[in-house]
Amino acid sequence: MNIKWNQVTGLSQIIAIVLFVAVFALGFMLGKTFEYHAFINAQKAGGATSTAKGGLSTALPLADVVYACDAGKTIEAIYTASKVDIFLSDKRHLTLPQAVSGSGARYANADESIVFWNKGTTAFITEGKSTTFANCATKPTPQ
Repeated sequence: MNIKWNQVTGLSQIIAIVLFVAVFALGFMLGKTFEYHAFINAQKAGGATSTAKGGLSTALPLADVVYACDAGKTIEAIYTASKVDIFLSDKRHLTLPQAVSGSGARYANADESIVFWNKGTTAFITEGKSTTFANCATKPTPQ
């Protein structure tokens, strides 16, 4: 078999295309991962928020905060421009849209049976007429 290394074949073209697509896809995924982490770190450092074309807010997280509450309960809150994802220590995950508030930030489901409030470094959750996560305060971040 006489192989000419500088000859373009159908197989070499297919391999080149597959490698090009694979390198592009890998670069895109790594770039998105870096962009996400850079955005989170900028938000934690007090950086500006990102907006999409037309001034609409993106769905990227603005902050990720962990609150320690009474009775050893915890809340992890991931804030975006219009909603909050909360992960509760009782293994529940809730997504609540932002609601009208006179002071602080308030997030509630459609019938307002679950409401998450936060102001400054404190938060609490009411379910119905009961406060189920009370006296919550942000946990210090390890240095």
